[in-house]
Amino acid sequence: MEVESSARQALVITLTVNPALDISAMAPEVIPDHKLCCTGSRLDPGGGGINVARVVRRLGGRAVAVYTAGGTIGETCRRLVEQEHVPSVVVPVRGSTRASFSVGDADSGSQYRFVLEGPELGEAEWSELLDDAVQLAAPGDILVASGSLAPGVPTDFYARAARRARENDVLCVVDGTGPALAEALAEGVLLATPSRRELGAHLGRDLPDVTAAAAAALTLVDAGCARYVAVTLGPAGAVLAGPDGARFVAPPPVRARGTVGAGDAFVAGLVHRLASGRPAEQALVAGVAAGTAAVLAPGTGLGTVAEFERLEAAILREGAQRPCGCRRPVRSLSPWTKTSCGSSG
Repeated sequence: MEVESSARQALVITLTVNPALDISAMAPEVIPDHKLCCTGSRLDPGGGGINVARVVRRLGGRAVAVYTAGGTIGETCRRLVEQEHVPSVVVPVRGSTRASFSVGDADSGSQYRFVLEGPELGEAEWSELLDDAVQLAAPGDILVASGSLAPGVPTDFYARAARRARENDVLCVVDGTGPALAEALAEGVLLATPSRRELGAHLGRDLPDVTAAAAAALTLVDAGCARYVAVTLGPAGAVLAGPDGARFVAPPPVRARGTVGAGDAFVAGLVHRLASGRPAEQALVAGVAAGTAAVLAPGTGLGTVAEFERLEAAILREGAQRPCGCRRPVRSLSPWTKTSCGSSG
């Protein structure tokens, strides 16, 4: 599995319709009807595409974050993104950017996550966001459409992004759920990155293990929905299916400190390597290493480069990458084959 390489590292443009100010803290114990005194609080700019751009930049890649911002919370997100030196294009919106928060329970080790809805966007706002993202990209660049859709944004927004990308010879990666994922897959993308639960919901069936997840991913590749489908399996690792079959990567065992942003970090590691022209198998290893580094960070942190490099080396050293045992003949398809890839449920 390989994406065509070029002398120029592809620019990664991330598209975030519904960003958030991520607030995290730790409580001694989470119990109802009590005032909980928290420690270790932190603020981070969040939302799928923003997180992807943050991690790609940390790993030394070229990335631009395109996102909406409104109100005082939106200004705080903008300031935090700037502090991380992530180049950005910000589309002002009338509503206030949402805040999301997570609280860790020190007694049980559990994490409680509360995700708010976000402001309603008008057509002029979400259209400007899409236009800005597409205009930044040159042929061969990668557009990453990631995260939830804000109220007022049509469910085919990511499909529109995929279509516009194709028209401009730009590669499209979609990390979405539900109808937004289904409509993007019907349009055809380079890479889709659902979790096992999200892929099962899309196909209308349970995916109980690695083999089932890999076989399901291969059906989307075979149908022309995506050239590659990466399925995250939580602490078990991830599967990547492509024209040549599917492979599975397991991370070293770690004690997770938080899960916020781990999926976004996975996408960032994977896309960063693809943007550098590396083989897809190596990109999968990088994705798993980046996602695992993120769960080692407290609260809404996304992990360090040192942890990423240590984990990537450990995966390669231990040979945790292997075929899934589910390979079947799949024809090599264009990533832009438009077909019917809707859910069967």
